[in-house]
Amino acid sequence: MISGIIWRVVLVVIAVVTIGLQFDRQTRRSAAIAENVPELFRSAAQFPVAARALAGDDPAFALAEAERLIERRPLPAEHLRILAQAQFAAGQVEESSLSIQYAAQRGWRDPLAQESMLRLALAAGNAPEAARRYAALFLRRDTEDALLEELGPAVLDEAGGEGRQTLITIVGGGERWHSQFLGRGARVMPTAAFAEIITATTANGTQYDCRLLEQTERAVRARDEAAADTLSVILEAQC
Repeated sequence: MISGIIWRVVLVVIAVVTIGLQFDRQTRRSAAIAENVPELFRSAAQFPVAARALAGDDPAFALAEAERLIERRPLPAEHLRILAQAQFAAGQVEESSLSIQYAAQRGWRDPLAQESMLRLALAAGNAPEAARRYAALFLRRDTEDALLEELGPAVLDEAGGEGRQTLITIVGGGERWHSQFLGRGARVMPTAAFAEIITATTANGTQYDCRLLEQTERAVRARDEAAADTLSVILEAQC
């Protein structure tokens, strides 16, 4: 009889745990239910809980929830970014700087982490690192053009500078994104920097699609005649 009771208790415990875990997983589809997941079972649910706490007006509570998130799921870059934001809001500036660096190292696809690292690199005078982060943001289709337009001058304004040289290396070695570079770069990059990057990469052997290059030249001409003239020379030489 005792063994039967124990068996029933075990089955109930298994059922409760299973329901709790399923409830937690469901938050990946419906984040609105995250706070209804019992704290014991929060894993996926802890991310929206921490994010909502961060949006609130209690920095200490937000930090506690962010730390709980890292304890349970330390690997995703987005989680470290939440921790960095919570630390900054709580006045832990040095800890926040370290956390955002770890986040950016783990997740090149997290735009907020990349933007934060770019701004930190600019503040430290590290133009190559800023350019690499700019490239990471540039490659994300969901990065707003306005952000790239805002950051571009600070990263790429120096003619022949380290920022432009870093982009020249990245663009020259990334044939698969040349079309994206031509189309978006003509819209968002400083025109002089854009023309210099194309000039240097073609000199190093990069071959751009002639039709796209012609469209790019027309788009740049609407912004900067001198930069467009530079592209015209390249267009005549390559096509």
